Amino acid sequence: MTDPKRTAMTDLTSENIRGEGKPLKGSTAAVIGVGATAAVIVAALVQAAGDDPVASAALSMAVPAEYRNLIEEAGNTCPEVSPNLLAALLTQESGFNPKAKSPAGAQGIAQFMPSTWENHGIDGNGDGKRDIWDPEDAIPSSAKYLCTIADDVKGVPGNKQNNMLAAYNAGSGTVREYGGVPPYKETQNYVRSITALANQHPGGKMADTGQAATAISAAKGMIGSPYSWGGGNASGPSTGICCSPGGQNGNTVTGFDCSGLTLYAYAKAGITLPRTAAAQYAASEPVNPGNVRPGDLVFYGASATSIHHVGIYVGGGWMIDAPRPGEQVRYSPLDTMRDLFAVGRPTSHANKEI
Repeated sequence: MTDPKRTAMTDLTSENIRGEGKPLKGSTAAVIGVGATAAVIVAALVQAAGDDPVASAALSMAVPAEYRNLIEEAGNTCPEVSPNLLAALLTQESGFNPKAKSPAGAQGIAQFMPSTWENHGIDGNGDGKRDIWDPEDAIPSSAKYLCTIADDVKGVPGNKQNNMLAAYNAGSGTVREYGGVPPYKETQNYVRSITALANQHPGGKMADTGQAATAISAAKGMIGSPYSWGGGNASGPSTGICCSPGGQNGNTVTGFDCSGLTLYAYAKAGITLPRTAAAQYAASEPVNPGNVRPGDLVFYGASATSIHHVGIYVGGGWMIDAPRPGEQVRYSPLDTMRDLFAVGRPTSHANKEI
């Protein structure tokens, strides 16, 4: 299928979290560490569920409402596939964007290459067409293809689901050649990322007040919205301003930048946030690594005054964010950037000095 996002999730422990030394005056979020490797936060947020990437056949992941029934049904196509695994794969492949197209030519919500679709695409909704762009066809096709691949590599030693995911990414022949997940960093990270996302444990760390759940729901509703430099406000997507460091003119795009998305999401929860990521960091309460929960804000930058990105943590080592010009609001792994700085919990308190 498509090249996976380059992720290498590692553990968040007291040993690999480092501060800057003397804290900045008024700093209000728990500092993860300047220059921390991209995945420093995962193990405190993900409790591994053993060798199998799918702990149960129930769909516990947050997915767009319009795809929930499709995923629940297709996710029971064969024993090696579950709704959570299928949802995690679709998150990884396209972020549930049915119009996604990769530079390599993969298409649709499940990112099938046209040649693969010719052989494995099915008419899932019975309308007489096999449409790679139609989630009602592509989602069940993805599950069926996973099952076909699982059968192709059933004789390969090791974890069957890991081998299946590796074959989905790198090909069944490659998995058979290497006797398991091949020694390709991209494929290994692909398998690791989907496994972690499929294994996230819902419920135990949800916000007590429900505000975090409301903010996450609002952000989910904006998945697929364009990135717009300076775009987004408490009412929703808006045109932005000129211009991003790369020259993008937000005046021509209706959508969100990273802090516009978080501002909007928390406005729906009744919390007013400042406009910029750095100011949102200053307005957040500190969160220690072991206490991070869905709805917390994840900040990136070299220091408190140079925060340049923010996302909303949703569990399992993932966030919803508006990543950069040319992209859309999506699910991203927390290690998508290498300078994870801090985690903070939004409050309606007055901003503190940074």
